[in-house]
Amino acid sequence: MKTLIIIPTYNEADNIAALVKEILATAPDTDILIVDDDSPDGTHLIVRELGRQYPNVSLLLRGKKEGLAKAYLAGFVAALARSDLDSIITMDADFSHQPRHLPEMRAAGDSFDVVVGSRYVAGGGTTGWELWRRLLSCYGNFYARLITGLPLHDCTGGFNVIKISALRRINLADIDLQGYAFLMELKWLLWQSGASLTEVPIIFKNRSAGKSKMSGHIIKEGLIAPWKIRHKKHLIHEGRTSR
Repeated sequence: MKTLIIIPTYNEADNIAALVKEILATAPDTDILIVDDDSPDGTHLIVRELGRQYPNVSLLLRGKKEGLAKAYLAGFVAALARSDLDSIITMDADFSHQPRHLPEMRAAGDSFDVVVGSRYVAGGGTTGWELWRRLLSCYGNFYARLITGLPLHDCTGGFNVIKISALRRINLADIDLQGYAFLMELKWLLWQSGASLTEVPIIFKNRSAGKSKMSGHIIKEGLIAPWKIRHKKHLIHEGRTSR
């Protein structure tokens, strides 16, 4: 059985080739699926060339920019259509999630359904962030944990290993949050479905090249999302979602 690494991209031409090569040097037995939202900078053209060099690299090209959540959901649908996968890995394209952490995270995946690459457990951390962003992320995750009850220190992190069997237990149609809040909702739904969770420390490195996706909208969404998830808990218990 194989592992599929799903990487959403939008204008990551400066990073994607180097990232793919480093992943394959660290975890050569993995498959990589790049989900590109028709990047104006030609990211998908670079990925197509990489696919010619490496048979385990593939491209899912989408017609327009629709955000992180829809890109990942498209990747999940592609993964669930395969019969040869044991797990998937979600990962950013900008080197903030460093491939050197893959072996330890995959090893933890032998014992748990969901492995979270965590900035906020012993041994984890961030580099290259301004103080305001470190505080925003740290307290934002504490806030999310408090409101949702999710038993994780890093609720919003995007570096995760998920067993296919656990992903099949949730209904992707139940996911309605966008951006980084989507990652919190995904973990919460997996946890609610009975998935076992653990955290492995990572060092989150500020992007090597390109423009940060952080915005005021993402911050606002992060404040509202935990309450939406908490409300969804009541809907699930009342049988009013599609689950």
